Amino acid sequence: MSETIRTRVAIVGAGPAGLLLSALLHRDGIESIVIESRSREEVEQTIRAGILEQGTVEVLRDLGDTRVDTVGHRHDGVELRSEGIGHRIDFQGLVGRSVWLYPQHEVLIDLVAKRLADGGDVRFGVHAVDVDSSDPNAPIVRAETADGQALEIAADYLIGADGSRSVVRAAVTGDPFAGYFREYPFAWYGILCEAPPSSEELIYSTTDRGFALISQRSDTVQRMYLQCDPELDPATWSDDFIWDELQARTGGGLTEGPIFQRDVLRFRSFVAAGLRKGRILLAGDAAHTVPPTGAKGMNLAIADIVVMHRAIVEQITSGSEAGLDAYESTVLDRIWKAQHFSWWMTSMLHAAPEATPFDEQRRHAELISVASSQRGAAYLAEAYTGWPLP
Repeated sequence: MSETIRTRVAIVGAGPAGLLLSALLHRDGIESIVIESRSREEVEQTIRAGILEQGTVEVLRDLGDTRVDTVGHRHDGVELRSEGIGHRIDFQGLVGRSVWLYPQHEVLIDLVAKRLADGGDVRFGVHAVDVDSSDPNAPIVRAETADGQALEIAADYLIGADGSRSVVRAAVTGDPFAGYFREYPFAWYGILCEAPPSSEELIYSTTDRGFALISQRSDTVQRMYLQCDPELDPATWSDDFIWDELQARTGGGLTEGPIFQRDVLRFRSFVAAGLRKGRILLAGDAAHTVPPTGAKGMNLAIADIVVMHRAIVEQITSGSEAGLDAYESTVLDRIWKAQHFSWWMTSMLHAAPEATPFDEQRRHAELISVASSQRGAAYLAEAYTGWPLP
């Protein structure tokens, strides 16, 4: 036997997009149900990068109950290094904006706690199986609980915020893989280590040996990345080799410590062929993915939700479909700008396997041109800190 329940808004995925939308709708008196295949513990303990644009921070502050200003770290710039020589991009001086280092799992801890404290219906361990979109204005999502019970959720709106392997996407595009896709010929070898920060701001460094990124998670934990082959087994690199490469690719001076986590992060770009069908909408990684170089992933998800939330509230309160009709074109403008910026940063900072000596000299000149030009640096600062939310 299956249980059937009804709600105004059914949200698949308890990531930043799904939880934020649920919280914003609650503030407007609109009910929603969020289902998530993972447990609450898994959601809150999955370590993901977290550079928040200024607009994202403002959204979280406005919502309330965020620790971004107490646990997060404000960064007013980044450093670009080429062959060990650093060039600081001054965000505040160039565009008057900043970013915050606040990992995604911390954002999720805040949002989960807020939704549960507000009495929100967030159901962990519930796996979306498929979507009945025969009437896209009255969608039904079929799901299964952790103990195997079938569940149907009938809703006025269905939101696919269920990540890059979205179940909801096919209900919008007809084919879960339909869209624009690019895979890059390199990946990041990421580590977490017990050590105080090597730098107060992020360091993006490129050499003829490859790329390295120096970041941090807290006052005692650093997050660092090395360009590597996408097929690399994380276990094959020793600690000594990792530290030798990090020091060589940045010019040295890094604070070393015990490595307690390592993984390989592949690079992909994707934009779904459609983001809305009737009252079924996609947001976040279900709609698009970007390489991590431009720090756009979670920020794009938040920007999607800002637009989507307003469109849903407008339709429910006034009956106007104008916001829904404009949703796709509005968010796609930002999505493709972010795709370009992420591709550009990735291409400028990484040595492609097929690159010729000419390509490498040109790439080096590009970085120097950007770093030494006020207008070039201002573009990087504007895009990195985030375009104003619509």
